[in-house]
Amino acid sequence: MIDRQTIDRIMNAVDIVDVVSEFVALKKRGTSYKGLCPFHDDTTPSFSVSPVKGVYKCFSCGEAGNAVNFVMKHEQMTYPEALRWLANKYHIEIRERELTDEERQAESERESMFLVNEWAAKQFEHILHHDVDGLAIGMQYFRSRGFRDDIISKFQLGFCLSQRDAFAKAALKAGYKKEFLVKTGLCYERDNGDLLDRFSGRVIFPWIGVSGKVTAFGGRLLDARTKGVQQKYVNSPDSDIYHKERELYGIFQAKKAIAKEDCVYMVEGYTDVIAMHQCGIENVVANSGTALSFYQIRTLHRFTSNIVLLYDGDEAGIHAAMRGTDMLLSEGMNVKVLLLPDGDDPDSFARKHTATDFRKYIEDHQTDFIVFKINQLLRGVTDPIKRSEAVNSIVQSISVIKDQILRATYVRECANRTGVAEQTIIAQMNRMIHNSLNSPNSLTPAPSPRGEGSGQSSQKSSQEENVSTPLSPWRGGGGEASSIETLLIQAVIRHGEEVILQDVEDEVTGEKVTLNVAQYISYDLGLDNLQFSNPLYMRILDEAVAHSGDEGFKAEEYFTQHPDLDISTLAVKMSVEDFKLSKSLQVKQRENGLRDTIMHMVLDFRMDWVEQHLKELRVQLSSMSNNVEQMMQTMGEIKRMQDIRNLLAKRLGNDIIV
Repeated sequence: MIDRQTIDRIMNAVDIVDVVSEFVALKKRGTSYKGLCPFHDDTTPSFSVSPVKGVYKCFSCGEAGNAVNFVMKHEQMTYPEALRWLANKYHIEIRERELTDEERQAESERESMFLVNEWAAKQFEHILHHDVDGLAIGMQYFRSRGFRDDIISKFQLGFCLSQRDAFAKAALKAGYKKEFLVKTGLCYERDNGDLLDRFSGRVIFPWIGVSGKVTAFGGRLLDARTKGVQQKYVNSPDSDIYHKERELYGIFQAKKAIAKEDCVYMVEGYTDVIAMHQCGIENVVANSGTALSFYQIRTLHRFTSNIVLLYDGDEAGIHAAMRGTDMLLSEGMNVKVLLLPDGDDPDSFARKHTATDFRKYIEDHQTDFIVFKINQLLRGVTDPIKRSEAVNSIVQSISVIKDQILRATYVRECANRTGVAEQTIIAQMNRMIHNSLNSPNSLTPAPSPRGEGSGQSSQKSSQEENVSTPLSPWRGGGGEASSIETLLIQAVIRHGEEVILQDVEDEVTGEKVTLNVAQYISYDLGLDNLQFSNPLYMRILDEAVAHSGDEGFKAEEYFTQHPDLDISTLAVKMSVEDFKLSKSLQVKQRENGLRDTIMHMVLDFRMDWVEQHLKELRVQLSSMSNNVEQMMQTMGEIKRMQDIRNLLAKRLGNDIIV
């Protein structure tokens, strides 16, 4: 774990223009630098870098952040990886927190395993290109598959000699320990202590993780031994650095293309990935025959929400397309399916067609997954029971989709294509959602069925709770911030440390206090236990207050360089964008300055809260029929809220609302 002091040293050393210039051609324009945005197909320079603020912003696609954010986004790195990249660039020693003896040993072992794998990959690659057997056997195989030299190098393909202990002897001679050769799965250990090579006589496909480290290997038999052998391929066993259900073959080579194209193609095998790269289609990965896992899906979701399952058109390919798709849908992925002509896989299809033809076929034959599933499951089915089972399977897939609008669209599509009434499908889907929510074996939360015929009771109980505690924190809008919240948190980011009140008497303690922007907003809202609906906004406000006493604290600098990606990205956007104020507020801002602007916005926020609470009370009142006492209590609360609203309206200079 990198300590805060080291992070601060890195951030202080970073020159964002210098960092971005390694990837984007920049030209000075005034106090900023302009260039073509690397995150979308930019034709006119819309990408701006501010050396003064240390941030970048694309005014076309909206991408924004600091130097760490840029490296993370452009190089598809994690936050610690980006920090280490910058530290290396500026020759800063990384100081991480002191590890326990157990942690230090585990970390040392992991690093040793990565070093062994890195050496092994280079050794296999060297044999392929320079050894007689490597050239005659391994290279001949790759040539027979039509792989070019640049593609062979890109994927670091290699060959392991046929002698059962040739690799083990070379590794031991190079100084690598037997312990790590066994732990990585590169070698077996016999009862007598001798080592045997796992991949002897096989061509080698290294597995390279997102960060660029070699995590494992796959090996394929080449000669007559493959006849009748079920395991033509063998993979490294699971280890401390490799878990097959978490890895995707080709992710390192594909990550930039996936982010740029905003789409990923999922294929089955190594050679499928490599063949598509050779065709110029680089946003492709393989899960190599394993069932998709949440780990793999979430890795892909870092780069895109769109996935196309690309398989051959036989029964096995159709089954592969069906497998794991509900998990993809439940994770918010948009899923399409593309089946190649029967008898072809992506590798063989690529060898028969030009890159242009392959691309055109992909573009012309993608099918939305739900449509694909309907077509596959209902084709030629006339038996009512089998048809019912098929429709249930389709509805089950729709039920895991979280986006309610998308779910409703698929419900209509399913109704139109199956002939089942839309209301019947909705009712069945809601039952499935309800069962999923109450299932102890559910792996992931199902989307709320609210808005489609259920979920009313929870809403009512929430309203009843607000009656008894009318000043409980307002969480209206489902976590979506109102426009006035956005203006307030922008003020905190831009002016959080600026003092707007001096020697003011605290209404609670009677003491004289001085308040800056962040402290005033927090203090005023805290008087009635009010909070922002957006949790990220609350974090920013709380941190601004917590650091207000720090010497030299500047809110904008602190938040734009924040280690939390969500906070720094939001802060950058708010530091370079002007959000629209109401006309009356704009006038007050010009005439009265920051203090009155902040006070006016806080009053607006309170008015929003009161209006929202009034709506909730009226909805609750309309649902009451027999409980006279509760109705009187609610009406009294409505009257109190109306009085507060009128008071606020008067203070805001508006007409009093009766």
